[in-house]
Amino acid sequence: MDKILEHPSLATIRSYIEQLPSVPQSVVGALAGVGALYLGLRLFSYLQLVLSAFVTSGHNLRKYGRTGSWAVITGASDGLGKEYASQLAAKGFNLVLVSRTKAKLEALAKELEEKHLGKGGIKVKIHAMDFAKDNDADYEQLAELIRGLDVAILINNVGQSHSMPVSFLETPKEELQNIVTINCLGTLKVTRVVAPILKQRKHGLILTMGSFAGWTPTPYLATYSGSKAFLQQWSNALASELADDHVDVYLVLSHLVTTAMSKIRRPSLLIPNARNFVKAALGKIGLGGYQTAPSTYTPWWSHSYMLWLIENIPGVNSPVTIWYNKKMHLDIRKRALRKQAREAKKL
Repeated sequence: MDKILEHPSLATIRSYIEQLPSVPQSVVGALAGVGALYLGLRLFSYLQLVLSAFVTSGHNLRKYGRTGSWAVITGASDGLGKEYASQLAAKGFNLVLVSRTKAKLEALAKELEEKHLGKGGIKVKIHAMDFAKDNDADYEQLAELIRGLDVAILINNVGQSHSMPVSFLETPKEELQNIVTINCLGTLKVTRVVAPILKQRKHGLILTMGSFAGWTPTPYLATYSGSKAFLQQWSNALASELADDHVDVYLVLSHLVTTAMSKIRRPSLLIPNARNFVKAALGKIGLGGYQTAPSTYTPWWSHSYMLWLIENIPGVNSPVTIWYNKKMHLDIRKRALRKQAREAKKL
């Protein structure tokens, strides 16, 4: 019969522990100090989050330009771009609206000019261009349109996502091409046109719309996720380059908003409408000290809490976070395909 090994007695365990070398008090104190510092930094970060979400306000837009200065807005005819135009007009900024559909731009320009006619009035210029075509002539015409204007603000809002979540290998070639061309090249080329004016006047603001899909890897939106991650790093670098010229550059992070791109119509606790999101974005410029990425802020309060929790618990690039993103977008894809099938039967 095999010999049965007995568990060591408590006395034996105690004697083993007593034989271990004692840890110097200096080491214990150092480890305690490191732990206290870590907890202190986390508490300070959380305090910044709470203050940013509910108490403090960001930079006043008057820092960047007086009443009558100009704001250039891309993707301006719908969704967030249209709302940026409306709210900046209400604050006395003249507008240069850039988007694909000329008829929509003309209608919006007329609406805003008539709305503010009795308040001193604003001026609106429009430039219709299809960013997917990447036509250099379009950017040259934009440069000519804003020549001599006191441009104070650039809102890089133009963008395209996938029609539905899709694996990279199944992404249509045209969709892949358009996402990269519009989101990346379009944003860079417009900024190359506008930023020299801001640099020359020695103050100005560039806001570029980012996305949680670029902040954390998002399977089944791989190309869109990569394009927004590119904008995140580019914007951070540009912010450092233009800081000496007193031009503020920020990436605006958002989760879902009720827009045509998200295909969500009803707002909720986690999904604001365009009006409320843009109001927060213009009111909280620069309040991103609690975030990992520099020159980045998350204006909508529930989005900022979600971001803080992910950054401080599982981690932005953790397998858990990526797995959850994959599961969520696979579910969205399945629902979209079922909807497509139902609509096909009606035809």
